[in-house]
Amino acid sequence: MQRESFKSRLGFLLVSAGCAIGIGNVWKFPYVTGQNGGGIFVLFYLLFLIIMGAPVLTMELAVGRASGKSAVQAFKTLEPKGSKWHIHGWICILGNLLLMMYYTTVSGWMLNYAVKFISGSFSGISEGAIPDVFNAMLSSPAQMLGFMAITVILGIVVCAIGLQDGIERITKIMMLGLLILIVVLAVNSMTLKGAGEGLSFYLLPSLERATEVGFGKVIVAAMNQSFFTLSLGIAAMEIFGSYMSKSMTLAGESLRICALDTFVAIVSGLIIFPACFSFGIETTAGPSLIFITLPQVFLHMQGGRIWGSLFFIFMTFASMSTVIAVFENIIAAGMDNFGWSRKKSSGINFIIILVTSIPCALGYNLLQNVSLIGGRDILDSEDFIVSNILLPLGSLIFLLFCVVKWGWGFDKYRKEANTGEGLKIPEGFKYYFRFVLPLLILVIFITGLISA
Repeated sequence: MQRESFKSRLGFLLVSAGCAIGIGNVWKFPYVTGQNGGGIFVLFYLLFLIIMGAPVLTMELAVGRASGKSAVQAFKTLEPKGSKWHIHGWICILGNLLLMMYYTTVSGWMLNYAVKFISGSFSGISEGAIPDVFNAMLSSPAQMLGFMAITVILGIVVCAIGLQDGIERITKIMMLGLLILIVVLAVNSMTLKGAGEGLSFYLLPSLERATEVGFGKVIVAAMNQSFFTLSLGIAAMEIFGSYMSKSMTLAGESLRICALDTFVAIVSGLIIFPACFSFGIETTAGPSLIFITLPQVFLHMQGGRIWGSLFFIFMTFASMSTVIAVFENIIAAGMDNFGWSRKKSSGINFIIILVTSIPCALGYNLLQNVSLIGGRDILDSEDFIVSNILLPLGSLIFLLFCVVKWGWGFDKYRKEANTGEGLKIPEGFKYYFRFVLPLLILVIFITGLISA
């Protein structure tokens, strides 16, 4: 059966960027920036994105494009005879499934809040009652299961339709809508009274603030954010390499994906910092920033119901673009490894994803007393395994596979990456990729375990 392919290059870029652009870009990037001194963190983030994130992204895409297959079969196609690199392909499938076991729940929160704002549930509510709305949602099995299930159904239906007519067409609409919404929201925030103070904190580098936090901490935080923002290591991006044409080089395409991902992350800060400074609200609040802090901001704004609705529609698009992309990876694994049709793989994986997502959806109500890794709840335990273990170690395996002679090898990887028009990877990068980049990824892995 002929491999599906993207209809257009724009489709590939938007779907790939949609996979990378998720909830973390919007809530995590601004608050980590806030915690690490503002502008100087952003500079380090951009540096590490170019020297770490983009190279590993080219490797995932190269493995996909050279093989024309999803993770397990891709490694089997490219690995030296008798080697066992393809075992990592199975770990990638499990990693994608584990990611969706909690991401579908959080995506459901975004959809829930979008419905609440559109329907007017926040109208007339007192500021002090906003945390109660969030807590009531978490403690309601019906809300948590219902919106998680809607997220799974929507994602599977889009993937079942097909690559071009489903994933590419729907994700293009969502991503273009997301980019328009984020600019509109940012312009609105920047026109608020007192917004200038928030902008200067966010965008102007301050050695004083960085020194207060500690330069070492700022640098490690920037490394982490630049690395995790692209969802590398579990073949979430590799699958889109397998649908790519060979007309463009992978370094150029990777930098374009990074640019789109970074644009959304940085413009999210232009929404959040001016608004928070304008209304005197703490910017380092962490995940509660989205569900408690920002609804308070929208309550203060003129037309707050409209702005709140637009913001949570944008958040739903950001999370659903990731859900659809990762679902495609899981569905393609069923098609490539077991010979299932797209519809059969979609149906079987719908049941698997729905059932395995239930524990997380119940983790703050019926299963609230369940604690797993280091006393963490279900969601945080699943996130810990994916973020602190599978992503860094998986990226290290992709890197080694592409640069060492007992893997695919640097020359074959570079030939694939440099096929097409655009930015080429020089021969001299071999030593940086072999000796420096693995150490940087190990630093991320070790600090992630130590700080956990």
